[in-house]
Amino acid sequence: MQGISEKRKQRCDRIKAAIVLESALLLVIGMIFFEHTDFLENRTVETTADGTIKWVDFKVSYEALCKAYEYDVESHDKEVPLHWIELLAYVAAKRGGEFGVEAVSDLRSIAEKLEQKETTMAEAVKDLKYYPYYYEAYTAVLGGMVGEYEIQEEEGGPFVKKYGLKAFSPIAKGFPYSDYDDFGVSRSYGYKRQHLGHDMMGQVGTPIIAIESGTVEALGWNQYGGWRIGIRSFDKKRYYYYAHLRQNYPYYQDLKEGDAVTAGDVIGYMGHTGYSAKENVNNIDTVHLHYGLELIFDEKRREEGNEIWVDCYSLTRFLYQNQSQVHKVEGTKEWKRTFEMKEEQAKPSVSGNAIPF
Repeated sequence: MQGISEKRKQRCDRIKAAIVLESALLLVIGMIFFEHTDFLENRTVETTADGTIKWVDFKVSYEALCKAYEYDVESHDKEVPLHWIELLAYVAAKRGGEFGVEAVSDLRSIAEKLEQKETTMAEAVKDLKYYPYYYEAYTAVLGGMVGEYEIQEEEGGPFVKKYGLKAFSPIAKGFPYSDYDDFGVSRSYGYKRQHLGHDMMGQVGTPIIAIESGTVEALGWNQYGGWRIGIRSFDKKRYYYYAHLRQNYPYYQDLKEGDAVTAGDVIGYMGHTGYSAKENVNNIDTVHLHYGLELIFDEKRREEGNEIWVDCYSLTRFLYQNQSQVHKVEGTKEWKRTFEMKEEQAKPSVSGNAIPF
């Protein structure tokens, strides 16, 4: 009997030890989870002392962009319009800036609740601490891309009013390219640095398109980017950088600093210039467009070198659905957009295609 009791005692001791070990493991996992959550929030939600955003980790997936945009367009002019940036900011605030497989389900769930008037966006986000941050950050990234505009549906034809995507892919329609997510990979020319843009590989002379309407702020040679163009959106929040343009004939016609361009305009041509202090040199091995999107919340911080560049891979995939159709200008090296467009804030285009309201 004593042997049996001893065995029972040993068995009980083993069970207790297993329970203690399991509890300890659960505690450690819980601590790691909460630390990871804090890490994600600290990594993706960064502001200065006065609340100015100092970094944006833009991780919105292609699928989420498409679904939020779909809800926005389909609900336009309905009793309960759904705004794609609000929907995306809601998911980001709920998920710590991450857009995994649950993101589209989250979008569907909140969209249905809003449409059925089970809640309002104000009620849905009231307990989401970082919603204001994500809404401001995503508005900075996407704010000029969806809205009302007018465009021709046939060359020389009348303008048709539309609501939807008014930003364009940076590559003209009908011109092949390849790409992958290369944001943040290392670069060594000149000095060690990260690749703060998106590369799109194609053919020399491929027409490069203005993604959004804006003003040309920079144009000329840069030893890193070769022949390049910098365009600032009219609301001043976005700076688009297009680099490694074609040798000898990099730009559309007489494009110059200070010109206004309209989304969809041809602004230049793909090449492989750069990596040289000497102008007009092809020192890049692969023909490609490097384009980058910089967000500007504070001009002073930007002047001090605190630039905010975002990963454009998912955004590039999303913009593919709106490519600018172009045609060759006979007897020249130029390509020109086929269908003219005008939008409320646009100014006359350098290519003569923009017609303001």
